[in-house]
Amino acid sequence: MVQKILSTVVGAKYVSVLRTWVPNMITWGTVGGVALVHFTDWRVVLDYVPYINGKFRTDE
Repeated sequence: MVQKILSTVVGAKYVSVLRTWVPNMITWGTVGGVALVHFTDWRVVLDYVPYINGKFRTDE
């Protein structure tokens, strides 16, 4: 259904091109997300994970 709507709005050629690029975009998006977490302060990100959040709690 979504493909039918997209092909009427955008065109069948561009829907086909998009379908071939989606796995590549997902892969690079994941790599970028992991790199962002790696190069930033990882504790800031892990503070939002419920199980790990209690592990690094400091008593201040």
